[in-house]
Amino acid sequence: MHLTRVTRNALLVGVFFALDKGVGFIRQVIIARQFGLSDALDAFNVANNVPDLLFALISGGALAMAFIPVLTESLTQRGERATWQLFSHVANLAFLVTGILGILVGIFAQPLVTWELGVAPGFGHEQQQLVVDLMRLNLIATIIFSLSGLVMAALQAHQHFLLPAMAPLFYNLGQIFGAVVLAPEQGVSLGGITLPAFGLGVHGLVYGVILGAVLHLGIQVPGLIRYGFQWQAGLGLHQPDVRKVLRLMGPRLLTVLCIQLIFIVRDNLASRLVTGAVTALTYGWMIFQVPETLIGTALGTALLPALSEQIARSQGDAFHESIQRAMQVLVALTLPLTVILGLGMRPFLEVVFGFGVEGTDLLWRVSQAYLLGLLGQCLVEVMVRAFYARQNAWVPLLGAGVTLGFYVLTGTQLYRWLGAPGISLADALSFSAEALLLALLLARTLKRGFRIWPVFARAGLAAGISGGVIWLGQSGIPWGHSLLMAGGLMGLGGMLSLPWIWQEIRLLIRL
Repeated sequence: MHLTRVTRNALLVGVFFALDKGVGFIRQVIIARQFGLSDALDAFNVANNVPDLLFALISGGALAMAFIPVLTESLTQRGERATWQLFSHVANLAFLVTGILGILVGIFAQPLVTWELGVAPGFGHEQQQLVVDLMRLNLIATIIFSLSGLVMAALQAHQHFLLPAMAPLFYNLGQIFGAVVLAPEQGVSLGGITLPAFGLGVHGLVYGVILGAVLHLGIQVPGLIRYGFQWQAGLGLHQPDVRKVLRLMGPRLLTVLCIQLIFIVRDNLASRLVTGAVTALTYGWMIFQVPETLIGTALGTALLPALSEQIARSQGDAFHESIQRAMQVLVALTLPLTVILGLGMRPFLEVVFGFGVEGTDLLWRVSQAYLLGLLGQCLVEVMVRAFYARQNAWVPLLGAGVTLGFYVLTGTQLYRWLGAPGISLADALSFSAEALLLALLLARTLKRGFRIWPVFARAGLAAGISGGVIWLGQSGIPWGHSLLMAGGLMGLGGMLSLPWIWQEIRLLIRL
C-alpha cells in the first residue's frame, strides 16, 4: 500500500501526538490526584493563561503559522542559505519581543489578575496572589518557547516532522518530573526506589513547566544541525522575506489574540462559579484536545507545507483536491467519535481522576459540551492552514473575530444557565460557526465548492448506530456503566461505524 507524503507525515505526527497526549494525560492524572478540585489547582491553571497568550502570539501560533509558508517558498526558490538567514532574523526578533513583553507582564501581573476584565476577578485575595506568583514564574518558560516554536516551524518547512512531533512529549516529561518530584511533600516510591521530594507544592508544577520547555527546545537541536543551520545576527527588517513574514503575522497575531482571549474569558467566567469549575474546564478541554489533536491538528500540521508547496508551484487543482479529501476524512472520523466518547467515557473519568461523583459529573458534562464542537475545530485546523498556504491571513482573522464575539455573547449567558458546561458549550458553538464561515469563504475564493454532504449522511448514520448501541447497552444491562462494559460498548460502537466510513478511511492514505 503506497502512502503519500502528506499521509506519512500526518500519521507520524499523529502517532507522536498520541504519545504526547497519553503522557500528558498521565501528568494531569498525577496532578489531579495530588491537588483535586482545589483552589491551588485552579490558580495554577489560570496562571498559565497570559504566558500562553504571549507564546501563542509570538512564536507558538501567530508567527509559526505565518512563518512556514514563507520559509517553504524561500527553501523552494532560493535554497538553504537564504532560508536559514531568514530563520535567524525572525528568531532574533521573536526572542527580543518576547523578552520585552515578558518583563511588562511580570510588572503588571497584579492588575492583570485582579481587574474585573482580567483572568481571575472572582478569586479571593490569597488565591489571586498565588496566581500572580505562578504567572511571573511561568514567563521563564515562555521566553524559552519563543525560540522552540520557531525551530518547530523551520524543521516542518523542511518536511521534517519527527523531532517537532517528539518535542511536546519531552515537554510533558519535564512537567511530570515537576509533579512527581518537585511538588509533593513526601517522596514517591517507584519500583522499590523512593524518589526525593522537594515539597514545593503548586510552585513545583511551574518549575516542571520550565524544565519541560528546556527539553522541548533541546530535543530539536539535532534537527537544526542536520539541515546545516548557521545562526546570523541582526533582525533583517529591511529584507523582503522578513517583511513578508511580518505582514502575514500582523493579522495572524490578531487572530491568535482572539483565540487566546477565549481562554481568558473562559476562566474569568469560571472564577465566579464554584471551586473546581476552572479545573473542570481545563481538564475537559484537555480531554477534548486528545481527538482534536490526533485528527485535526495532526492532519493540518502535515498538510500546511504541502499546501504551501502546491500554491508556490501554482497547482490549483491539486490544492482544491487536498482540501476536499481532508474535509471528507474529518467529517467521517469526528461525527461517530463525538457520539462514542460523549456517551461512553464517564466511567473512565471517574476511575482516572478520582474527583468523586459530583466532580466527575461536572467534568463529564463539560467534556460532552466540548465534544459537540469536535468537527468544527478540526475543520478550522485545515481551513485556516488553507488560507495561510495562500498567504492570506485576513480571512482567518475574520473567522477568529466572529468566533470570539459569538463566544462572549453566548458564554456570558450560558454560564448563568448551565454553569461550567455552558461555557464549554459556547466554545463548541462558536468554533462550529467559524468552520462554516471559513468553508464558505474558501469555496468562494477557489470558485468551486466541496462535496461533503454524502459523507455527512453516512457519518451521521454511523454516529447514530454507534450511539444507539452504547445507549442501549447502558440502559439494558445493570452493570452497563462499569469500566469494562463501557470500554466494550465504545469498541463495539466504533466497529459498527466502520463500514459506513470505510471509504474515507481509505481516502486518508491518498491525501
